[in-house]
Amino acid sequence: MNHSDAIRHLFEESISTKQTAGAELAEPISQAVNLMLTAIKDGKKILSCGNGGSAADAQHFAAEMVCRFERERPGMPAIALTTDTSALTAISNDYGYTKVFAKQVQALGVEDDILLAISTSGNSDSIVEAVKAAQEKKMSVIALTGRNGGEMAKLLDINDIEIRVPSDSTARIQEVHLLTIHCLCHQIDETLFG
Repeated sequence: MNHSDAIRHLFEESISTKQTAGAELAEPISQAVNLMLTAIKDGKKILSCGNGGSAADAQHFAAEMVCRFERERPGMPAIALTTDTSALTAISNDYGYTKVFAKQVQALGVEDDILLAISTSGNSDSIVEAVKAAQEKKMSVIALTGRNGGEMAKLLDINDIEIRVPSDSTARIQEVHLLTIHCLCHQIDETLFG
């Protein structure tokens, strides 16, 4: 297979995954939008975290909320827990990497805030610990996962929402996570400022 054929195949795989995900995930994404809208209207904030590509997604979400998405509007309270290098390195050094986000949730989160926890496998120890910390603070969790949902899925309770991409491919899961983030931002903007 030459490069062009391989690239076309990757596009086709991505499209197919998104079509399947669109049918399965519209309802949980809608529920997540409503949860976020309630938090924002109540003066609460959204904390986001992930590792690697999921860290980039966490930052992408927070930037879209604080700055803007597709329309001019006031910023909304969101913080990516992946960006403060002093906190990240201090926590990792003193407590181990598994606590890197949990310690920040404990310090910054308050009851009825939301944690947007992103892990393609659902098994990232640092994200699992963040979910536990959020639940201890009586925060709701919106989990972006894939595969079988991993350990994160087992932790979620009635107040939490899982958006599980129906794929085993990390790349395809990440692509749907990004689209999900754009759906969240779009619907929040449309509801509050449309």
